[in-house]
Amino acid sequence: MNIRQAKEYIENTVKLYLKKDEFGEYRIPTVRQRPIFLLGAPGIGKTAIMEQIAQEMGIALVSYSMTHHTRQSALGLPFIADKNYGGAACRVSEYTMSEIIASVYDTMESGGIQEGILFLDEINCVSETLAPAILQFLQYKTFGRHRVPGGWGIVTAGNPPEYNRSVREFDVATLDRLKVMEVEPDYGVWKMYASEKRIHHAIISYLDLKKEHFFRIETTARGRSFVTARGWEDLSEILALHEEEGLPVDGALAAQYLRNERVAEDFSAYYELYQRYKNDYNITDILEGRFKEAAVRAGAAAFDERLSLLGMLLDAVQGQMKEAVEQAAFLTELRNVLKGMAGLPQEGCSGAQFLARMEDLARGRRKLLDSLQSANSLSEEDRRKHRNVLGFLQDGHRELRTRGIEGSQASYDFLKECFSEKTTGTKEETRRIQARLHALFSFVEEAFGEGNEMLILLTELTGNSASARFIAAFGSPDYARLSEDMMLARRRDSLRERIAELDL
Repeated sequence: MNIRQAKEYIENTVKLYLKKDEFGEYRIPTVRQRPIFLLGAPGIGKTAIMEQIAQEMGIALVSYSMTHHTRQSALGLPFIADKNYGGAACRVSEYTMSEIIASVYDTMESGGIQEGILFLDEINCVSETLAPAILQFLQYKTFGRHRVPGGWGIVTAGNPPEYNRSVREFDVATLDRLKVMEVEPDYGVWKMYASEKRIHHAIISYLDLKKEHFFRIETTARGRSFVTARGWEDLSEILALHEEEGLPVDGALAAQYLRNERVAEDFSAYYELYQRYKNDYNITDILEGRFKEAAVRAGAAAFDERLSLLGMLLDAVQGQMKEAVEQAAFLTELRNVLKGMAGLPQEGCSGAQFLARMEDLARGRRKLLDSLQSANSLSEEDRRKHRNVLGFLQDGHRELRTRGIEGSQASYDFLKECFSEKTTGTKEETRRIQARLHALFSFVEEAFGEGNEMLILLTELTGNSASARFIAAFGSPDYARLSEDMMLARRRDSLRERIAELDL
């Protein structure tokens, strides 16, 4: 299966493990809740999907790499305890709590979330002395004498032996206690993730043309050479910073992340070509509707140039759509906060009490933000939303004091005016983005007609969550019209194929 399918299976399994009966007991007893074992090549996103699952389900996440653990840190350290058995005093060996189990309790305490996922990576690379304890853990959910709290699903991960010399293959007794999921690299699935994470579009455009270079692990005369999804993502971040600082990008930089000489050289050559396309076409002019000359040139260009140009245009528009969607979510959250403050003036609240209420709301928002971060169940989008709400409350509080605005009604009216200004600005930006989207469709129609490029454009807008949410919320007549035309064309072609098969 691919990583997306694995994510769905894990999410469904955890939901079932957390399902309770009418007495509040877990439907599947803890001892029967088999840990999940993700087996796949390095760098394909095993850790990333665990974070996504926790964020989407609103549960906590504790992650550990088992290669960093000794028997003592996993099981706890021994100490002598005084006991009394049958009236006789005895001194017996006890163990402190496992560092791993303690981290689960720490997360529950700091985050306030009582259910979650304990994710143990590289579990098949543990030392020989720790291996028996791992078998006990997989069967009984305990390290030493300390049990994983109820309500915590266990997910483990590891690499096949061909990718890691430290791997210890599990025997049948161990595998029989696991839900094993073998995960294979899949560029199509990763591309959806890459689009959400704003991976540098030079990388996406290159891999669209060279899908076979997405994931490669080879043994050569010079040793192992490899390219992984993790390498592409890390390269994306450094590319963006190099461009921001005006630093050169060359093959040596690519080779630090793409540990395959041929792929690194090939991508470096493509990146230079990509930058040339970026300089030759004025993306801003095209999205502002000034594209007559660009449409003529693009229409006569080779396919790789067309694909790169389309990628750059999509990247620009989808980035703006993502910001607009996030801003809309922030304003919705802020409106709810202000609604909760609307009744304060009618309750006879003074100006000082109104300010105190704002301070309470800011502290509560900060506490919520810290709790979700401690539990590792906060997405980047939600983090920005909460920070923006917190910033509005703090800035509003400071402005009310600076301007000397007194009285709860006047204070509330000022905050409401600030909110209205933000709403107006967002609406204006949304209209500008809609105009740019219209210009993008017009350019593609004029340059390429309704060929493959239009199909790619519609597919990318549909598959990207930010653009799909933007179009669903604010609309796009071009998208609706062309999507319907494409669907009708597909139906017509399908009907023709079926008629041809009948050999009438």
